[in-house]
Amino acid sequence: MTRAVRVLVVDDQALIRAGLRGVLESESGVTVVGEAGDGDTAVRRVREGGVDVVLMDLRMPHVDGVEATRRLTADPGASSGVAVLVLTTFETDEHVLSAVAAGARGYLGKDSTPEALVDAVRVVARGETLLSARAMTALAAHATRAVSPPAPPRSSLAPLTDREREVVLLVARGLSNDEIALRLVISPLTAKTHVNRAMTKLGARDRAALVVTVHSSGLLGSP
Repeated sequence: MTRAVRVLVVDDQALIRAGLRGVLESESGVTVVGEAGDGDTAVRRVREGGVDVVLMDLRMPHVDGVEATRRLTADPGASSGVAVLVLTTFETDEHVLSAVAAGARGYLGKDSTPEALVDAVRVVARGETLLSARAMTALAAHATRAVSPPAPPRSSLAPLTDREREVVLLVARGLSNDEIALRLVISPLTAKTHVNRAMTKLGARDRAALVVTVHSSGLLGSP
């Protein structure tokens, strides 16, 4: 029997924590193992063990979500393998870039549906990256502005097969592997394989970097 994904809910508002706990614990295969009202408390709780995913707010007192994420992802000990999923009202370039640079594996807005939140928890627990469409757009927009010399031409995606191009386009539009599988009528494992092969061919270290490459190539402007 597969063990439930163990989640630590981190937010400085008790009411929000209670709501998130209710959403997560209504789903099978997910359990909330604790709560924290600031980043420092969250880091200490993760180091005690028994946490798979940290559902992390960004703006909190004492230690904010970005700094807490940085501490957790840099910890080779008890924090190793723990995925940080940011859940915030802030999806600007600055916040997205800071969280991704700190090592967050997922980034969602608080206006996401309960179903999207639960799916994101499961995705990052599997070791995948999941960013909201707005977060990925912000990340790609920043990368495009920062490119010098100008962004690579569409031919930079030439190593991809037609199917891999279909898949990375859907990745760049914010779909998870499960959603891609449904859209293309393939298995989730096949979708994951296409994503991994595309990342290898394009030299993208993770899903976020793959999105940047797709946006910079101009593929999203394709008919």
